[in-house]
Amino acid sequence: MGSKIIVASKNPIKINSVKLGYQKVFSNLDFECEGVSVPSDVSDQPMSNQETLDGAINRATHAKKDFPNANFWVGIEGGIEKMGEEMMAFAWIVILSKDKKGKARTGTFFLPPKVVELINQGKELGEADDIVFGHSNSKQKNGAVGILTDNIIDRTQFYVEAMVLALIPFLNKDIY
Repeated sequence: MGSKIIVASKNPIKINSVKLGYQKVFSNLDFECEGVSVPSDVSDQPMSNQETLDGAINRATHAKKDFPNANFWVGIEGGIEKMGEEMMAFAWIVILSKDKKGKARTGTFFLPPKVVELINQGKELGEADDIVFGHSNSKQKNGAVGILTDNIIDRTQFYVEAMVLALIPFLNKDIY
């Protein structure tokens, strides 16, 4: 018997990352992942760690409420936060089941000054990346992390590690 996972995003990178994370942790189980569109109730470009976490929680919560016939609901929210004159980028992943919650944050990296300048002017990270690097729709492809690491770490890989970390409570049910 398989598990149904609702991913609170239509972004194919996020859907695939969720599936890959579950396959790594629960390799003996079958999963069906479905992406759905739900609100984050935060800014289109979350500007702090807390706002980003809130967005992931809200997405997972809305998905659970709107699509109750699943086993897991996953919210992924990318965000940025200023640190002095610099700006760091990361994402939060929140996983809900009927009775548990798992959450984890991706690694963090710092954005180049030209991208920071565009974000400070009101652009979203994906839009700023497309302008600076001459790409289109990079947030549904390799994202800033892929562009900046020359795809040594692509956006999928960036999320998969955090997915595994967010699944810790489901892997260790006796102690969570």
